[in-house]
Amino acid sequence: MIYFNNAATSWPKPDIVYQAADEFFRSSGINPGRSGTSGEQDAAQIIFETREKIADFFSISNSAQLVFNSGSTESLNTVIKGVLEKGDHVITSKLEHNSVLRPLERLKTEKEITVDYIEFNPKTAEIEYQSLKNAVKNNTKLIIISHASNVLGTVNNLQRIGEIAAAEDILFLVDAAQTAGVIPIDVDKMKIDFLAVPGHKSLFGPPGIGALYVRDHELIRPLKEGGTGTNSLSVQQPKIMPDYLEAGTLNTPGIIGLGAGIEFIQTEGLKLIHQQEMRLLKKLINGLKILPEIKIYGKKDIDNRTAVTAFNLAALSSNQLAFKLQHEYNIQLRGGLHCAPLLHKFLGTDNQGMLRLSPGYFNTEAEVDEFLNILETII
Repeated sequence: MIYFNNAATSWPKPDIVYQAADEFFRSSGINPGRSGTSGEQDAAQIIFETREKIADFFSISNSAQLVFNSGSTESLNTVIKGVLEKGDHVITSKLEHNSVLRPLERLKTEKEITVDYIEFNPKTAEIEYQSLKNAVKNNTKLIIISHASNVLGTVNNLQRIGEIAAAEDILFLVDAAQTAGVIPIDVDKMKIDFLAVPGHKSLFGPPGIGALYVRDHELIRPLKEGGTGTNSLSVQQPKIMPDYLEAGTLNTPGIIGLGAGIEFIQTEGLKLIHQQEMRLLKKLINGLKILPEIKIYGKKDIDNRTAVTAFNLAALSSNQLAFKLQHEYNIQLRGGLHCAPLLHKFLGTDNQGMLRLSPGYFNTEAEVDEFLNILETII
């Protein structure tokens, strides 16, 4: 199988990730804070060490500001539903994923919030920064921006957006689903108030694990309450972090796997990983550009982007071509709308969709050549 769907979930994982999760499961597998364990397999100690590792990775000075959860969707919902009040105004973009759009649309009814969806440059797929600045109102509470589009790959300038937000005293939420693990992120330098991080994409962790950075937890209500293993005599959710936003049993094997994924990135080098993915992306784009009837969306160079590009073949819907590639040639990529409906409506691809290619660190140039040859045969 040729796997070009790493923007959805990276695969395969580094061996260290499989080994770390398997070793913990087989030797302990006990809940942190609910069982008496000690030694190398003490779950609470491992979680603390992993929290410290991830905090350092994103230049977070206090690891207690980082909470574990199921992934970016939970992180985004936690902030959107925990921060916004009746009558608040939100600025976001037409690049965003449904993990942002759907909770906002719900709150437009439930809390009468208002939302401005700013446009992006179709050629570069970068948001219009002046439009964002112009959209600020007296009641603007939150700016939500994806660091990079999950369809077109262009990286937005977080520092520039963070400075706009800070100057206007607006909270800044970043969806780092496509960049965490390949593009450096510094929460202080970029003036980020909330950072949503998935574990299963470029951080090489297992599915079902993620993290949320919260600069000031007093500004947010918990999405859920429950057991934390601490302060159990109280019927109120503990106010201390990370317990305040970590109700329920943590996904300890997932956290351990995520920690191992970060170790792998630090050993290989984030810059080296990104450069390898960009080499593969450049080869893919150059090959697509010379094929007849192929239309590429967004940028056609590899500057300031992640390893994601999208295209269409005029004669087929994106889902038809994706199905053909999967079932006849065993090539995995993503066809359809990619949970980004406003992006597709803006580009006029809401009927045909797009095919998204997202090579990963473990793909090869030979696989790129084979894919391009197959696509040429189909055309």
